[in-house]
Amino acid sequence: MGLLIWNGIVIGLAATVAMDIWALILHLVFKQNKPNWAPAGRWSHRVARGHFLHQDLSAIEAFPQEQAVGWFGHYAVGVAYGIIFALIVGPVWFAAPTFIPAWIFGIVTIGAGWFIMQPGMGLGIAASKTPNPNKVRLLNFAAHTVFALGMYVSALILIA
Repeated sequence: MGLLIWNGIVIGLAATVAMDIWALILHLVFKQNKPNWAPAGRWSHRVARGHFLHQDLSAIEAFPQEQAVGWFGHYAVGVAYGIIFALIVGPVWFAAPTFIPAWIFGIVTIGAGWFIMQPGMGLGIAASKTPNPNKVRLLNFAAHTVFALGMYVSALILIA
């Protein structure tokens, strides 16, 4: 069990790094905005104080460490997803990793953003209240596909 959790931590970290590299590529090549984890940090801070839903998170007063809290949360969730995935697929998958289970899991995890985080931040279900919801959804899909690829590739490296 310990090795399985350790493997989950490793693939979760690697997948989150892959996601961040993807975001950097989108920024450098396609001039997409860099990820701003401050709103996620602000939301997490508010959730910890019992305030889950917000109409407009930008109207809530910022706090000094929100960017750091957002980045920490981003990586903590990535690690948690890696551990959950490892526990679901078990040691058999780690003996011979395949992409499809990682990809299915990666796509399923979009749901947490679409149905918990985005509505909680005032962005609506599946970013429905943003100026271009379909663009946000496509970027979410792509990022979580890259996350899945990161889990898969890092698992291959673990067994090499």
